Amino acid sequence: MADHVICVRNVKKGKFGNEPGATYFLDVPSASQKILPAHRAGKKKAWFKRVLKEAMVDTGADGTGYGDILVFVHGYNNDQKIVLKRHRIIRKSLREVGYKGVVVSFDWPSADSALNYLEDRTDAKTTAIKLVDDCIRAFALMQEQGCRINVHLLAHSTGAYVVREAFDDADDRPRVAATSWTVSQIMFIGGDVSARSMDADNAKSSSIYRHCVRLTNYSSPYDAALKLSNVKRIGVAPRVGRVGLPDHIPAKAVNVNCGPYYQAHADSMKALGTKSHSWYIGDAVFTRDMYYTIQGDIDRHAIPTRQEQGGGLVLCAEE
Repeated sequence: MADHVICVRNVKKGKFGNEPGATYFLDVPSASQKILPAHRAGKKKAWFKRVLKEAMVDTGADGTGYGDILVFVHGYNNDQKIVLKRHRIIRKSLREVGYKGVVVSFDWPSADSALNYLEDRTDAKTTAIKLVDDCIRAFALMQEQGCRINVHLLAHSTGAYVVREAFDDADDRPRVAATSWTVSQIMFIGGDVSARSMDADNAKSSSIYRHCVRLTNYSSPYDAALKLSNVKRIGVAPRVGRVGLPDHIPAKAVNVNCGPYYQAHADSMKALGTKSHSWYIGDAVFTRDMYYTIQGDIDRHAIPTRQEQGGGLVLCAEE
């Protein structure tokens, strides 16, 4: 089965680069270890119809087809080999817990050097608009009558910044704002946006809360990549992936503290990249929690992979 990727990087000499470019809709062969422009899958409309058909997993009593699409938005310092590996890990781990929908990766310009952090954030802001136009709205507009496909977002690290900027920009454009579009579940892991920007009264976050059913932020105080003393992050406010959501948030937002779980299991964890920042991807307990979140059948306080502690929710292994 091919891996579905929406790529917004530039193309140079038949390969994708690290600058913003046109949008490519790709089906990457399972045997390929690279994401290439040659994997372009024909016309845009045909690609969307194919992915939507694959996402439809069943038909309800009313005859309406339904299913799920999870869009993974990676962070900074990610070359395309890492993006593809993480995409496949997410897809495989979700399949193992019962997910029957589709995983699509949104691949934005990101270098493979941590020194490119500030440039990557600029590129993230530049390309964020395409996440709404060429992905979220496109899936919504191309759904046919008798079809109900829920679109969800999983944003890692600076991917959370891409998502927040995308939603904020979309509401500033009359043509987009006039269209009815929304996503079901938004999930941040190691989110690289300031905690205060996610306050219910902050103008930066009002759009993201308005256009989703629920936002779940998975945080860990042990996330070394988000520490303030990191040289490339001097002067940056505390990040939501490290300290969690602020106290004043909408009812549709929830924070899940993963710190105790990470501390207890870090020695046995494996990850691509900094372990404390990237362990979520492929972890069995987190994947199950994400699956419950995508399903939406269980109240957020009753999800089996969570416990109430200190007035908040913490990630834990199911009993």
